[in-house]
Amino acid sequence: MAAEVQIADAGSTAKTRDPLGVALLTLVTLGVYFFVWYYKVNREMADLGRARGSDELGDSPGTSLLAVTLGALVIVPAIVSLYNTFLRTQAAARLTGVEPLNGWIALALYLLLGIAFPAYLQSGLNKVWGAQAEQAVAVPAPTPAAAPAG
Repeated sequence: MAAEVQIADAGSTAKTRDPLGVALLTLVTLGVYFFVWYYKVNREMADLGRARGSDELGDSPGTSLLAVTLGALVIVPAIVSLYNTFLRTQAAARLTGVEPLNGWIALALYLLLGIAFPAYLQSGLNKVWGAQAEQAVAVPAPTPAAAPAG
């Protein structure tokens, strides 16, 4: 089950999703869910990037989606988009103080077991959103000003 996490200073939310669910839904829907998921995670990362004042997390999830749909006909744009999404996932981890995903594991999953690649990305994003939720809770409330003695 997906839990929503408020992205601080963005006015939007991100979802923690079950990585196995991402893989299974992609399989069951014959790949359609992958495109929905891909747009959503790129949008969530772009929202986090805007909230943190970083352009490192992308700014156009629609362009990323276009690259893996129509761009896949040419092959190269889809591969570049998937690579950039992985880099964004690593950057989001760095921005939230979480250990980034391992690039070699991601490459092995992409090449050998493609359906596991989005699940691996989602597992990394779940850590990012968990840290984001903790940071939102950890922000101390402003202390009231002391009343003047008199």
